[in-house]
Amino acid sequence: MGISLQQFEQMKARIKSPRRASAPAVDSALPRTAGAHGIILGVDPSLRGTGYGVIRFGKAQAQMLASGTIACPAGWKRSRCLARISNTLRDVVKQHAPVVCVVEGLFYAQNLQTALIMGEARGAALAVVAEAGLEIYEIAPRKVKQAIVGYGAAQKLAVAKMVQRMLNLTELPAPDAADALALALTHAQAHSRFGLNAPKRI
Repeated sequence: MGISLQQFEQMKARIKSPRRASAPAVDSALPRTAGAHGIILGVDPSLRGTGYGVIRFGKAQAQMLASGTIACPAGWKRSRCLARISNTLRDVVKQHAPVVCVVEGLFYAQNLQTALIMGEARGAALAVVAEAGLEIYEIAPRKVKQAIVGYGAAQKLAVAKMVQRMLNLTELPAPDAADALALALTHAQAHSRFGLNAPKRI
């Protein structure tokens, strides 16, 4: 098939023109947090004490916006606890407008009943953040401890103390809230330019 002189000249121009360098691959984990003020929600699910923590992550030091424990008394039925987890997290999301949620990854449980109950609490939390349109990631507990403390089998107190130091908090955060803040910090760290492995998206 023949081509016109004009088409030939156009082809030559395209070949001679330098091709633009391909853009660096950008992890999609923080699509709306690429700027200096990304807000991350960390959630440590548990039926009786779900921890949550919200941080603002930017070029400077991370800042805690909120943290707490969604406590449910032992006498409450599971359905009531699940409703409280959902309602509280819905309020947190509405107030602070995070764009990413990070939850603690599943762990091996010898007791099947315990695993089922933990799964229910986790499901209640995930449903709320998914409903709000947040991207959701999970990080294994050992990876969080390794990232925050430098030791995968670190105790809760060591995690809480390091979280207090990293966020420049005046008081030591409660254990469950500290774990949630550690999740958020680990995710932020994983997506800094020094991060190595991106968390698993769910």
